[in-house]
Amino acid sequence: MEFYEWLFGLHAVIRGDLSVIAKPWTRSMIDLLIVLAFVAYAVSAGFHARRRASRSLQEYFLAGKTLTGWKAGVSMAATQYGADTPLLVTGLIATGGIFVVWRLWIYAVAFLLMGFVFAVGWRRAGVLTDAELTEIRYSGSGVLLLRVLKAVYFGTIINCVVMAMVLVAALRIAEVFLPWHAWLPVRFYQGLIGTVEALGISLTSGATDLAPAVATINNTLSILALVGFTTLYSMTGGLRSVVATDIVQLSIAMGGTLLYACIVWYHVGGFGALTEQLVELYGAEAASSMLSFAPPGGEMLLPFLAVIGMQWFFQVNSDGSGYLAQRALACATDRDARIASLVFTWVQIVARSLLWLVIGVGLLVIYPFAPLTPNLSSDAAFTTSREMLFVTGINDLLPVGIRGVMFVGLLAALASTIDTHLNWGASYWSNDIYQRLICHHWLRRKPDNHELVVVARLSNVLILVIALTLMAHLGSIQQAWFVSLLFGAGVGSVLVLRWLWERITLFSELAAMAVSLVVAPILLITTDAEWLHLAVMGVVSTGVAIGITYVTPGTTDDVLNRFYQQVRPMGFWSNTARRMGDPPHLPVRQLGQALKITLLLALSVFLTLIGLGKLMMRLPGESSLWAWTALGIAVGLIPLWWRDAVSPRLTHITRQNRPL
Repeated sequence: MEFYEWLFGLHAVIRGDLSVIAKPWTRSMIDLLIVLAFVAYAVSAGFHARRRASRSLQEYFLAGKTLTGWKAGVSMAATQYGADTPLLVTGLIATGGIFVVWRLWIYAVAFLLMGFVFAVGWRRAGVLTDAELTEIRYSGSGVLLLRVLKAVYFGTIINCVVMAMVLVAALRIAEVFLPWHAWLPVRFYQGLIGTVEALGISLTSGATDLAPAVATINNTLSILALVGFTTLYSMTGGLRSVVATDIVQLSIAMGGTLLYACIVWYHVGGFGALTEQLVELYGAEAASSMLSFAPPGGEMLLPFLAVIGMQWFFQVNSDGSGYLAQRALACATDRDARIASLVFTWVQIVARSLLWLVIGVGLLVIYPFAPLTPNLSSDAAFTTSREMLFVTGINDLLPVGIRGVMFVGLLAALASTIDTHLNWGASYWSNDIYQRLICHHWLRRKPDNHELVVVARLSNVLILVIALTLMAHLGSIQQAWFVSLLFGAGVGSVLVLRWLWERITLFSELAAMAVSLVVAPILLITTDAEWLHLAVMGVVSTGVAIGITYVTPGTTDDVLNRFYQQVRPMGFWSNTARRMGDPPHLPVRQLGQALKITLLLALSVFLTLIGLGKLMMRLPGESSLWAWTALGIAVGLIPLWWRDAVSPRLTHITRQNRPL
């Protein structure tokens, strides 16, 4: 299509002449107009929040600590609704069935622990980043070193790997939906082709049959456009603009996904027909395996249970560190922080997952496959091709308009993840590296607020460049996800223990980080068994960290006393509690009560997910009794946790005779 024909069609639509909608090229134009409307909103939100965000780092990164619980929870869910995740889920279902998705659902335990055990501690600590907590929690000459290392490790290494995964998904989506070669003037585009061919650049996803040079130009323009507008509003408005756009982004993403799920449901003939067609295509045994929420049998059962049993704990966000802690820190009250975790968990684990299950299982019927290898999960090419079917289904099945809405939903999911990781990563560079290390420690001066906000905005660009570089070297999203889990597994346990056990020191964290960086590459080289990766990394890093704890100097009493007085941590703090005049058993009792609420909530979430999921996708010959039983128990548990979850103060978890 010529560029001028595109403009003519746009002009015709504006004049009210809708006859051009029948033309194929006009359909892509309508989808693009929907995208442009979303882009305009996001950028305007950034400029709207610009003045308040420029006042200080707390305004820029924590929105002045004014977030309500539901806004913080929706923002968390929007960030987790990355465009890479539905592709990941589609690949997981194809390679292992529904049960494999427990690898994502199990994180509900960590999310709820964050809300009921750690979120209040994050808020009371009064820090801007989780790296800053280091200087409040520990003593010793290496405290600043640990703070800077964590800023680099979390803010750059882990953060940029996650962003690179999201950008890989962006490539696959954009190559299908953004045909720049059809929109731009021919002469201009031909010049770009000559430049790409001369430089030998290749940036293709294989999602289309476009020539490599054309796909490279399209993908480059798409990525530049995506990160350009996302960086613009994230840099400009800080966390306020991120949260404001996250709310709209999640609404669009969930609405588009709901429409997509309904259309897939219609194409397969309803839920009853879905099971029948799976049996016809793959056989009763394979269909049962695909649809089962229960553990599979056989030799892989124990390794898989080991993976999901460890994965939620041995991970970089096990105590909410990162953007989850940032949202908790930005909440106005402790109650808002708890409500945020509730909203986040129910949206993330139940609402979002059920829609993706309908789509992922339905695509097995619409795009059937013949198993070609004994272990499909080890076939990277098969995994990548099945991941791409989430995008292919949008292009093939959705009508004009709805297709545009779903694409905007994916674009919104991409933007919500990128903006959060840009904002979160920049907080480390501006607060922990520039302000604390460079200005306070090296230059011995105090930077003004304007200077710090400028550094924060420039840090967005630095992080983005690193993530784009990593993107060019990633293949399957699933494989990249596995690698990121491995590197994060080495530090997860010690991050939890620093809140729950007074004996943990800065040397414990340093040891865990060192083990992670050393052992992870060795495991990747020596074995392909992922359950061994997580098991070895978790056991070795935790063992080394605890061992180092007993042979190195402990944190001084005055630092522990100040931390206890300020944060009021739960767990094994008997010595400090005694020094501060509290009963020694009080922190342990509080932890037990918080864990009880977490367990009841987790059961409600999981039973609701299983009950609704089984009603929609029943096993061949299975009765609906089990589904209704699960839902009944889930509803019956609600009165047991509701009051403590939403009350201004946790009923049984307040200290006696002491202000909070």
